[in-house]
Amino acid sequence: MENGAGIGVAVPAAAAWNFAPNEALLDLTALSVRSVLGRVKAGMVADGGGARAVVPMGHGDPSAFPCFRTAPEAVDAVAGALRSGEHNSYATSVGLKPARRSIAKYLSRDLPYELSPDDIYLTSGCSQAIEIICSVLARPGANILLPRPGYLFYEARAAFNGMEARYFNLLPEKDWEVDIHGVQALADDNTVAMVIVNPGNPCGNVYTYEHLAKVAETAQKLGIFVITDEVYAHLTFGERKFVPMGVFGTVVPVFTLGSISKRWVVPGWRLGWIVTNDPNGVFQRTKVVDCMKSYLDISSDPPTFVQGAIPKLLENTKEEFFNKTVKIIRETADICWEKLKGINSITCPSKPEGSMFVMVKLDLSCLQDIKDDMDFCCRLAKEELVVLLPGCAVGYKNWLRITFAIDPSSLEDGLDRLKCFCLRHKKPTK
Repeated sequence: MENGAGIGVAVPAAAAWNFAPNEALLDLTALSVRSVLGRVKAGMVADGGGARAVVPMGHGDPSAFPCFRTAPEAVDAVAGALRSGEHNSYATSVGLKPARRSIAKYLSRDLPYELSPDDIYLTSGCSQAIEIICSVLARPGANILLPRPGYLFYEARAAFNGMEARYFNLLPEKDWEVDIHGVQALADDNTVAMVIVNPGNPCGNVYTYEHLAKVAETAQKLGIFVITDEVYAHLTFGERKFVPMGVFGTVVPVFTLGSISKRWVVPGWRLGWIVTNDPNGVFQRTKVVDCMKSYLDISSDPPTFVQGAIPKLLENTKEEFFNKTVKIIRETADICWEKLKGINSITCPSKPEGSMFVMVKLDLSCLQDIKDDMDFCCRLAKEELVVLLPGCAVGYKNWLRITFAIDPSSLEDGLDRLKCFCLRHKKPTK
């Protein structure tokens, strides 16, 4: 054989090799939404006759549905950037300055102070932003405070960098507000930051100005800063309007994470940002910004042509597009809220007001032959071709996360199938 490993050639035993996998990574896959959804769908067999389609209510990507297509102005901006021939080169590590200037102007509309381009760092989506922040903060013995339920990607990145994750509760009886007393009890001299997600994934909540003020005051007293995940900014459809955490940047330094993924419905374009909301210059004095720049020098960048498209994308997208998207999500949230009321064994503590999700409690005592939330979702996928995310994937066992940002008719169909599944597995009354 050409590789020399033919007949008569001894192949060294595996123990002779000097490499081995990073076993920490093997454990972290359990914290991935993709991995959990893969397990949920593993036993699912599509309807042989094609009579029923799979209803994807487990992940936050509505882009496949025609009613959620992105704005034509966004497409034109990207196409124009490509055709210009001006964005085929490497970008600077922090991102193209015109893009950063446009994002600073765009975000400053909601703030009591002006951001500069130097406050903006472009990333390959919000996931890379989380990766960068956790890497920058990591030091021996450090811990970070995370919300439960919450996006476990934060824990995965913290663990990979040797940082301890500690969880404070969100309170379902108070519209998923942060348990402020719990935060204070968890923090110690090694706590570096706390994370909030607003509007909320997975809970669909929207924080008030007053509650965010309490979060800022608490963080300031503890000597930590706030990381605020605002990828669902302005995707609100209830009484509460979105308030950015950066409003309180003079009280406590804030890292704001955002992207174009959700508001423009283009998660595959991979353009996100980290913003330093820090008028007092704390991040500069503590050299956190220098550390972040160093990390960006050795990491990958978002596609240059997408960066090049950002100024026109932000400037030209019409308000009608955003209004249409919110109108559809408001409609699907209403459908979800009303239909869930009629499903036994499932309780929805509060009507969602933002993002694309709602958390519902699963009452296993009403069901027979269902072990836990993971078993529920696997069997639902297999029997009804409906995909939900088990609560264990967001740190909330025996709850479910439902995505309602799909085509309204598909959502109604999926919720009807969910009801049929619960009735079929309902524990008989004595």
